Amino acid sequence: MGVAIDSLEDMEALFTGIPVDRVSTSMTINATAAILLALYFAVAEKQGVGLAKLSGTVQNDILKEYTARGTYIYPLEPALRIVTDIFAFCRDCAPEWNTISISGYHMREAGSTAVQEVAFTLANAVTYVEAAVRRGLVVDDVAPRLSFFLNAHNDLLEEVAKFRAARRLWARLMRERFKAQNPRSWVFRFHTQTAGSTLTAQQPDVNIVRVTLQALAAVLGGTQSLHTNARDEALALPTEASALIALRTQQIIAAESGVTNTVDPLAGSYAIEKLTSEIEEGAREYLGKIDAMGGMLRAVANGYVQREIQQAAYEYQKSIESAARVVVGVNRYQSERAAPLAVLRIDPEVERAQVERLRNLRARRDAARVTAALRHIEETARSEQNLMPAILEAVKAYATVGEISDALRQVFGEYQESVVI
Repeated sequence: MGVAIDSLEDMEALFTGIPVDRVSTSMTINATAAILLALYFAVAEKQGVGLAKLSGTVQNDILKEYTARGTYIYPLEPALRIVTDIFAFCRDCAPEWNTISISGYHMREAGSTAVQEVAFTLANAVTYVEAAVRRGLVVDDVAPRLSFFLNAHNDLLEEVAKFRAARRLWARLMRERFKAQNPRSWVFRFHTQTAGSTLTAQQPDVNIVRVTLQALAAVLGGTQSLHTNARDEALALPTEASALIALRTQQIIAAESGVTNTVDPLAGSYAIEKLTSEIEEGAREYLGKIDAMGGMLRAVANGYVQREIQQAAYEYQKSIESAARVVVGVNRYQSERAAPLAVLRIDPEVERAQVERLRNLRARRDAARVTAALRHIEETARSEQNLMPAILEAVKAYATVGEISDALRQVFGEYQESVVI
């Protein structure tokens, strides 16, 4: 469940009693990733912890926002600059921090195929590495800190093959295209989340079975980290009971199934090996098309990636509506006798209390210091200097996420999406 983080005061409250040098923290944040990371770094400094001792991950994958989620702010080029500013700052100050989690998950949730998920995720990754190299960073300094985030969908064998194909193709890209010498640069380190888009409001208990199969596919495909969705997430945020079932699903796979006793349990299977090669080849074809367009920035700007995902989503939905693809409880095996499920309700008072805390903070802080810090951000944005120190200065002055974002808007403007037909 998310929490409201508007300022350093909120981040301080969140990590009260949590020593940040003894935990690894993951932040799923993109357009404002630099600000949230600066807030975390400021908390570490207040705890007396040096940034070099911090470990964790910030998603920081802005490109997929333009194709799948829509929570972008700035035009493509300045948004990419912020990503590489984080790369450079963490290389020098927080070397154990994972500076990006390149996500295919959201593109799959938007309707992409397995092949498209691999292709567009790796095309984004290539773009980030190329931007880092142009910035003067060395491939083998950047690549070992990259991580990935993929979806686990319903087709168990296809999903296993997808994960294997992504690993194989990434290693080839790093060795052949970027001439990376460090074996750690070739490693496709990835987190997997089960597919929220496959969960149904009808017969929600059946979602436990879907999640189990998806989680099993991720483990058989070699994931290093896993999140299992809860049965009721098609209806609301999960209840504590539903979240516990999701956790127990992982634990049964890990402790009782035996599939973790070997590195690649399905290696040598004809079906898996054939699917792996087919997915890799399909992804390579997409990468070739994107290269021919001039790279992922142009493919996004001209709407190509969005159109491909939208067409795949349309075909998928059409197959459900025609019943060519069976969805249990939706277009086959319906039941009118499903037991009602208690869902989580969020008290509206939570929002009102957060707004009041923010008002109080603005009344108490040093307004002149905030104004000067925001002006410094604008000046830095107009230069070629790294934005992270200026943003860190602003969050320490208790400037808010919105205020810092607006300061960058003054210089960068906002992205205007092309009409995709």
